[in-house]
Amino acid sequence: MIIIMEEGAPDQAVNEVISMIEAEGFKPFVNPGVERKVIAVLGVVNVEKMAVADKFAALPGVERVTLVSEPYKLASRAHHPAGTVVTVRDVTIGSQELCVIAGPCSVESREQTLEIAHAVKAAGAHMLRGGAFKPRSSPYSFQGLGREGLEILAEAREATGLPVVTEVMDYHECEQAAEYADVLQVGARNMQNFRLLQKIGSMDVAVLLKRAFGCKVEDLLLAAEYVMAEGNAKVILCERGIITFETSTRFTTDINAIPVIKHHSHLPIVLDPSHAAGDWRYVADIALAGIAAGADGLEIEVHNNPTKAKSDSAQALTPEKFAEFMERARRVAQAVDRTISTPSMVM
Repeated sequence: MIIIMEEGAPDQAVNEVISMIEAEGFKPFVNPGVERKVIAVLGVVNVEKMAVADKFAALPGVERVTLVSEPYKLASRAHHPAGTVVTVRDVTIGSQELCVIAGPCSVESREQTLEIAHAVKAAGAHMLRGGAFKPRSSPYSFQGLGREGLEILAEAREATGLPVVTEVMDYHECEQAAEYADVLQVGARNMQNFRLLQKIGSMDVAVLLKRAFGCKVEDLLLAAEYVMAEGNAKVILCERGIITFETSTRFTTDINAIPVIKHHSHLPIVLDPSHAAGDWRYVADIALAGIAAGADGLEIEVHNNPTKAKSDSAQALTPEKFAEFMERARRVAQAVDRTISTPSMVM
């Protein structure tokens, strides 16, 4: 249920509505990002509770009450008709300007990370990605450098000015990672790790939430709801490919998900073509399709020596290939009335 207040409704009227919501056994959530106050009523509205909508509608300052049929409320566009723009330092995700996040799968060394950071910055990337904690299918694979990796990422940010995106796998890692990174990434394997989502939801930090490869769009939006229900509205969604019967690529890119999510949700959505393809030869073309479909950004893996990468070597672009891709991406973005800054504009 969504309660839309009249434009210019006084704080006293808003507080009275909040008090009644709590008195009826619901949880109020005031949307901070719209011109007039919109209050989400969180909780189960069964047949016996339907009459409460009339009570809310009769309160002073209330314009109307809308029932939301989707199981996700805060992530729904009914709650927030305008698209959300998440700002990380001086970078926006969800605006006309597309956000390109680039960097290595794993932070392997100081030299490797700094070299890649400078290269993607020169090509026009807006944010730096890199894994300090790595969820791997095999326990014998490289698991990341942990705190040392975080420290290297922070140094790369200091050297380039690029905000940092890094993955967390457990709620115990969140506070430590937030000391060094600007965006905490929840990977596909942890999309439904609800304790992790609730922990990040209680923090004042942006989150990049990846769709699990066996989950529906609705499942992704419900995962976002876990974060938002704890008070954190700085959620960026990510489509990174799903499992289908097709085996010619690592996963199948669900391009459909981009316009579908933008229709049902106000949250920004980025595309990760690297994990979807699993092969660098397809990454650029998939990324361009994502731009044309309306993605608000891209997350692309770049490595200065892919053949020696400690994780996901087959899908990483070289810095040279990434720079070539960025030139193509700018042309496609322009064709769909979006922009990608030139390197001189983001230096």
